[in-house]
Amino acid sequence: MGSPELIETLALASGLAWASGIRLYAVLFFAGALGRFGYVDLPGGLQWLGHPLVIAVSGLLCMLEFAADKVPGLDSLWDAVHTFIRIPAGALLAAATLGQQDAGVTLAAALSGGALASGAHFTKAASRALINTSPEPFSNVAASTTEDALVIGGLWVALFHPAAFLALLLVFVGIMLWLLPRLWRGLRKVCLRVSALLGTGGSAPRPQ
Repeated sequence: MGSPELIETLALASGLAWASGIRLYAVLFFAGALGRFGYVDLPGGLQWLGHPLVIAVSGLLCMLEFAADKVPGLDSLWDAVHTFIRIPAGALLAAATLGQQDAGVTLAAALSGGALASGAHFTKAASRALINTSPEPFSNVAASTTEDALVIGGLWVALFHPAAFLALLLVFVGIMLWLLPRLWRGLRKVCLRVSALLGTGGSAPRPQ
């Protein structure tokens, strides 16, 4: 595998894994449709994405996720359930991209893909949970729409400008490592505040 081809393959594997942590069904649908209609040449391990049934089911789930992700509260429930779907799927897609290599390379791709998908997923889930503490719904819709654009734009860059995508991915990973601890500290403070309010509201008054 030559250097340009290696860069393309790495960008595709990491792009699919990263985007799966945010919008799994959009990834499956758009990658499958692009491969099916000849806009991109998917590796042998990803040819199944272009199957009409996979495109149909992922397209339906993509529309469902598009709507659910814009409803405050429902988006966090959706994220919680998809913790057990997005991360394994990201690992699977990365491994399938490099499936024609030896077993060690495939395993490394699966581990790296799972790590990228989990990082993207937990960053998304934590930030959306904090946004949901706001009483107005507009910030939630704005965040969801931004994620939609980020995934579609990121996949496009990964497919057609792989070197640029890998550079941008390094920036994203750096931001993610800086942001995640702050997001979780913010969530912990919110949980403690809610627990304190519930405890105060539910406690019996002391006798005078």
